Amino acid sequence: MKILAFSDLHMARARAADLVAASTEADLVIGAGDFCNMRQGLDQAMQLLAGLAAPMLVVPGNAESAAELQAAALPGTTVLHGAGVEIDGLRIFGLGYGVPVTPFGAWSCDLSEDFAAQMLDECTAADILITHSPPKGLTDLTSDGISVGSTAIAAAIERLQPQLALCGHIHDSWGQRGFIGDSEVVNLGPTVNWFEIDH
Repeated sequence: MKILAFSDLHMARARAADLVAASTEADLVIGAGDFCNMRQGLDQAMQLLAGLAAPMLVVPGNAESAAELQAAALPGTTVLHGAGVEIDGLRIFGLGYGVPVTPFGAWSCDLSEDFAAQMLDECTAADILITHSPPKGLTDLTSDGISVGSTAIAAAIERLQPQLALCGHIHDSWGQRGFIGDSEVVNLGPTVNWFEIDH
């Protein structure tokens, strides 16, 4: 399966156009959260992606709630938040929001590590794990060099060993990759990222 994946679109029109153009070659599109800004403009953000030529799986970022994303989702889009789906034999599980709780205040959709761990415990097997937040210690450094990823997500990757663990959230680490065991972890960013995955 040929997968096109991105995160943190934040209503960037040119980035969205690149993704729509690339999607003609994709079997599946994955969006790892933060489509809009501070809970504003989600409908417009979705319209920027209206020309996608493949079905899309998304998780909510900390800039939109799961309910808001469900309401704004385009036809052919599946929203995952503490839930999984199987597509052509591939098991995919998604968890959105900022983990741990961010310092951004009331608008930000966040989860505590404990609550995120409970939601991730629902997953017993995954070929692809989609989270908005990165795992602690990998692809999670701010511009100050501070590691702000999630211990719950790191533990879930360690336990599940998905082929791919896709995330975003920390803009300073866009494009970074690494491994937890045999799982490749990628902080996507709003660019065209391609993955080929077999099941």
